[in-house]
Amino acid sequence: MPELPEVETARALIEACALGRTIAAVDDGDTYVCRPHVPGDIASALVGHELTRAGRIGKSMWLETDGGDGPSLGLHLGMAGRIVVVGAEGAAESTAYGGDPMSPAEAKAAAATGAGAGGHPDPRLSGNPVWTRFALDFEDGGALLLFDKRRLGRAVLNPDLTHLGPDALLVSKAEFRARVGVGEAPLKARIMDQSVIAGVGNLLADEALWQARQPPLRPAGDLSGDELGALWTALRKATKAAMKRGGVHTGDVIDFRRRDAACPRCGAPMVKAAVGGRTTWWCSAEQAWPH
Repeated sequence: MPELPEVETARALIEACALGRTIAAVDDGDTYVCRPHVPGDIASALVGHELTRAGRIGKSMWLETDGGDGPSLGLHLGMAGRIVVVGAEGAAESTAYGGDPMSPAEAKAAAATGAGAGGHPDPRLSGNPVWTRFALDFEDGGALLLFDKRRLGRAVLNPDLTHLGPDALLVSKAEFRARVGVGEAPLKARIMDQSVIAGVGNLLADEALWQARQPPLRPAGDLSGDELGALWTALRKATKAAMKRGGVHTGDVIDFRRRDAACPRCGAPMVKAAVGGRTTWWCSAEQAWPH
């Protein structure tokens, strides 16, 4: 699932390629992706407005219009969504992608030609335009598309983000300590609680805890201030590395989250359990709990 690094990649793509463009039309006909809106609601609110800012908190992204004076659009990538930005006049060579990483086959397909919903060049639709779940058409002939095979993304007007904690990449060390280091919840569940800090998903949590040598089952309130500080550092390091490398799937321990694998650092067996309802892997030696 896209986590903070993938969403930031998509946000940066929109910032680089879509801002300053005026919305001429909106395809908001998918009533599941655009719920609770009915077809035409988002279009009537956005047409004629200019995209002026792309913001993000954790895994949630929103687009502002008219310098914040117009309506905003919340976009969520779901499990496998991508943002596609098409250049002026639909120029295929200007098409760019952000979100779920490409497979080698998809990268090869991206060099081909194709057409998506509304005739926009998009090689990855592979002749299946229903995978474009939402689209903004710009006055210059280009577009911004939410491409999602699994139909789990979302598009919503004026999203309410007040339930989210501070962004995991931007939260200060002091605030991280204060928010994470309390209670009896397992440490992994605590850092994945989006109301505590926003942006940490399953893979990023496993990577950061492995980097910090912290047991995912350890009660969050049991950590010392120094241990919480080290976890904050590890989380920032893991997040920045994932952004640089192309996604959370590139973490140092991620390829070893499988049966019969050994910890790439010490060679001890990797072990698996459900923590906070999510499949979790950790080193049986360096992350053992109780110690």
